[in-house]
Amino acid sequence: MGDVLAGIHSTWEFDTDSVLIRFERGIRTPRLLQVLGERRIPYEALSTVDLAPGRRKGTVVLHAVPRRGADPLFDAAGGQLREAADPYRLVLPAERENLAGYYAAELRSALGPPAGEEAAAYLVAAPPAPPAFKAYDGKVAFDGKEVSFRWFWTAASSAKWKAGDQAFRVSELTGVEWQSPEVSVGHLRLLRDGAGDGHGHGEGDAGEGAADQDPASVVLGRGYGPVHESLPLAAAVLEAIRAAEPDEDDDDPRGGHDRRGQHGQHGRNGHRADPADIADRIRHLGDLHTAGLLTDQEFTAKKTELLAEL
Repeated sequence: MGDVLAGIHSTWEFDTDSVLIRFERGIRTPRLLQVLGERRIPYEALSTVDLAPGRRKGTVVLHAVPRRGADPLFDAAGGQLREAADPYRLVLPAERENLAGYYAAELRSALGPPAGEEAAAYLVAAPPAPPAFKAYDGKVAFDGKEVSFRWFWTAASSAKWKAGDQAFRVSELTGVEWQSPEVSVGHLRLLRDGAGDGHGHGEGDAGEGAADQDPASVVLGRGYGPVHESLPLAAAVLEAIRAAEPDEDDDDPRGGHDRRGQHGQHGRNGHRADPADIADRIRHLGDLHTAGLLTDQEFTAKKTELLAEL
């Protein structure tokens, strides 16, 4: 096609076998779309394309839907994204309806027979993910091979604190369960050993109990693990799981191992705590105090205990 269709928050550039979607970085653009930057979507990754009136008066929406298993971001989101943050929606002024209709028809003609089938491999690359982000009860980090959870002493449940900080190799995982923090109290759960199919989104769907008690899960909430941080990381983990080869050096088949002796429960094992870690936890305490979740007395007492570990 070789043409460009500019809409609100994004621009679609049509090529012979794919569409390049570029997202604006304006203040009104949803944070997720800003983080995505741009994405190339092969036509073979799409299942349907339609054109419909927009919610905003005087607009139309060109909407593409990816095949299941074609886009790790779409799979991880599980239908939970707000319409404004859906990267497959192009909102246009109503006067461009005829032009948008032409492109919708062209896209549909390019889909082919496999459009209704689940993709055997990811056809769209996962978006850039942050190397780490703060959830409510811990810090999540992903280096491409291992997902680690480091619990916050001020917010993690006793079950998680007793289990110690956790690390899970990608080769040991079967999926990721993400529940949006914008819908309710959310979570990011790692699935292992048949503990779910990675597409459920309710508490307990993975058979591991509540997220605040599961050491393979972190709790997401307002200001903790927002969509533009937690969802790209979940998608990156899904992509890595799909591409992972069996790890012959893996000597721990349990899907995770206790790293308490390495960096968990600082100051409780007779070793000097990391000052940077203590400072990070004190900052987290301050956030909870500012939010009204800790009293002045509780904040002072917990801060004193942390400083004593130095």
